[in-house]
Amino acid sequence: MIDASRPIRVRFAPSPTGYLHVGGGRTALYNWLFARRYGGTFILRSDDTDRERSTDEFAADIIESMRWLGLDWDEGIEVGGPQPTYHQSERFARYQAVAHQLLADGRAYYSFASPEQLDTFRKEAQAAGLPPAYDGRFRVDADEAARRIAAGERAPIRFAVERPGVTEFADLVRGDMRFEHVQVDDFVILRSDGSPTYHLASTVDDVDFDISHVVRGEDLLSSTPKHILLTEAMGSARATYAHLPLLRGPDGAKLSKRHGHTSINSYRDAGFLAEALRNYLAILSWSPGDDEEIVSLADMADRFELTDVSKNPAVFDVTKLEWMNGVYIRELSGDGFVGRVRALVEADLGRELAGDDVRTLEEILPHVQERAKVLTEIPEQVRFLFGDITYDETSWDKVMRKDGADVAVAGASEALDQLSEWSIEAVEGALRAMLETHELSARKGLQPLRVAVTGSSISPPLFESIAALGRDRTLERLSAASAKLAEAM
Repeated sequence: MIDASRPIRVRFAPSPTGYLHVGGGRTALYNWLFARRYGGTFILRSDDTDRERSTDEFAADIIESMRWLGLDWDEGIEVGGPQPTYHQSERFARYQAVAHQLLADGRAYYSFASPEQLDTFRKEAQAAGLPPAYDGRFRVDADEAARRIAAGERAPIRFAVERPGVTEFADLVRGDMRFEHVQVDDFVILRSDGSPTYHLASTVDDVDFDISHVVRGEDLLSSTPKHILLTEAMGSARATYAHLPLLRGPDGAKLSKRHGHTSINSYRDAGFLAEALRNYLAILSWSPGDDEEIVSLADMADRFELTDVSKNPAVFDVTKLEWMNGVYIRELSGDGFVGRVRALVEADLGRELAGDDVRTLEEILPHVQERAKVLTEIPEQVRFLFGDITYDETSWDKVMRKDGADVAVAGASEALDQLSEWSIEAVEGALRAMLETHELSARKGLQPLRVAVTGSSISPPLFESIAALGRDRTLERLSAASAKLAEAM
């Protein structure tokens, strides 16, 4: 269904009125994959006509989040291209010119309908069971409109939808679509203050930038007949459309903050890898086939088809994302994992690591890597290696107040003090022998040691943790735990 006669040109056009949403991230990804699949051009533009809500902070976040996801663009904001600008806020003169040309062509008109008239119309249409799409019934003739405008009266410009009529198009995701014009109102294209509406600005940009395929969320599906009518009124060829299903939470409701994080940057800051989030976004509505779920960006670009995107709602499940992130964490090379984690650990400690501390981190991280779901959980787990510890009260009460805790700590101190070699294997052998000597189960005998040496019942594997901590500090902490246990008796 790809028209080979027209160069593939797609765009991602976010509004800088908020941080880049994960739904927007998926839309950007699908546009990027489609362009790369067919050797097309991917454009990033800024739909920043809402001057009050658009901010530099949000604009910067969009660019930063796109780059973090690994999505580059061929034209657009920051990289430039054949267009003088890719910011809608700098194209108002162009939108106004198009609106006035449509006026001259009789395809649009100044609307002097009052809010009260429009409200009455909608209520009457609803009462009659008809679509409340304004049909221009309060439109004045061109001469009167010209006189009122010349006299200084201000009015919006509406596009004149032909009635009766129908707009049909083949959606690459949703199939054949049909909109009777009775369902499409005479929509405003230029407000009375001269600012363009979304319908006008987006359509003019798509025409001027020669966009071949518009890939966007299904919440804009009802806007498509308006955009097609505008495009054809401008004398241009319509684009091909693909409307993606919206993301939903596990409860089936539209994804929102009540389901947790919704912005790309929040997942980055929460310790998710760009590769994992990107992979997860890709498979929310598209399958690479053969029940595969872990797919590289290069493989996605080789296999992606818009016609394979499901029209069914896509559920954004953080639990599954965490699983996928864990898969990607385990696939990192040792140096790659250390490189991503070291800065987080240093930020947590408030100092840079050097010398023995770096070697200690490198020693423990392979054992942490096997179990980690997100990068941000790691600094807390390894903190015990780089300074004094404080006992987590919940862990202490749950573990150290049980019978046998004092025996385990004292027995471990004695067993480890006698070791001639300090290694993971030697530590494990000594502690397992201690358990057997004192007839302690692994749970009763090892959990107290974990709390004693790390301060918490949650930490990297115990034997590896003790080996990385070193003989002197391990024995010091076991001694301190014994003293605290004795005070409580």
